[in-house]
Amino acid sequence: MSFPKQHEIHTRRFSRNLGLGLVLAAFVALIFGLTVAKVSQDEFTVPDVGKGASYGQD
Repeated sequence: MSFPKQHEIHTRRFSRNLGLGLVLAAFVALIFGLTVAKVSQDEFTVPDVGKGASYGQD
């Protein structure tokens, strides 16, 4: 049992979907890389709210 030959439009649609998927994956990788770079900086410190300074207080 063989499958019928795909129509040309399906081949073009697959190549577009593949290209769009690669662009989306590159965008996600870029955002992830920027997030990792931002968090791994030496100046990054977690705010200390235990000293009495919290939201709504001056």
